[in-house]
Amino acid sequence: MGQLDRFRKLLGLNKTEERRKSQRVDAARGTRVLIIDDSRTVVAALSHMLRQSDYLPMGAGDAERGLELAVSEQPDLIFLDIVLPGLNGFAALRRLRKDRRTARIPVIMISGNPQAAEQFYLERIGADDFMKKPFGRAEVFSRISKLVQLGSLPPRQESPGQGSSEEDREDDDIRISDDMPEPSRRG
Repeated sequence: MGQLDRFRKLLGLNKTEERRKSQRVDAARGTRVLIIDDSRTVVAALSHMLRQSDYLPMGAGDAERGLELAVSEQPDLIFLDIVLPGLNGFAALRRLRKDRRTARIPVIMISGNPQAAEQFYLERIGADDFMKKPFGRAEVFSRISKLVQLGSLPPRQESPGQGSSEEDREDDDIRISDDMPEPSRRG
C-alpha cells in the first residue's frame, strides 16, 4: 500500500465492509472536542473521525496552546497526549484540574510511549480514561461511549426516523500512531 493510500485510509476515505458488533452510545451532536497532540497526523485523523460523527474538533500542537484553548473554548472533552514538547501531558492535566474553569472537563490521556503509559497508571492524576497508541476508530468511540454512559458527556438525542448515517456506522480498522509519516507540504 502506497503512502497516499495509507493516508487516505487513515482519514477514513476508504470504507471497510465490517460493521460494529455492539451498539455504541454517542455523545450529543456538536460536542466540542479538543485534541492536544504534537503529531499533526494524529490531530488530523482524530478530527476527521470526530467530524464524521458530528462532533466539533479543534487541535493544539502543544500543552501551552491546548491549555489556552481549554479556557477560551470550553470544550466538552479533551484528548491529551502525554509526551509533548515543553509542558508534558501530566503537567497540563494537573493545570486543567486545578483551574475551576476546566476542572470538570473529561480528559482522555493518549500515548504511544510504554513508559508514559506505566507512569500514567502509577500516578493516575485525575484523567477520566487512557488510550494507548496506536488506536483505532472503534476504540475512540468506545472511550467516548463510556464517558456518555458515566454521565460525563450528554447523550445524543435522535429524532424519530433519524439514525446514524451510513458513514457514521462504518467501523474502519484504522490505527493511529505516532510512527505515521507527517503529510508532505507542497507549495
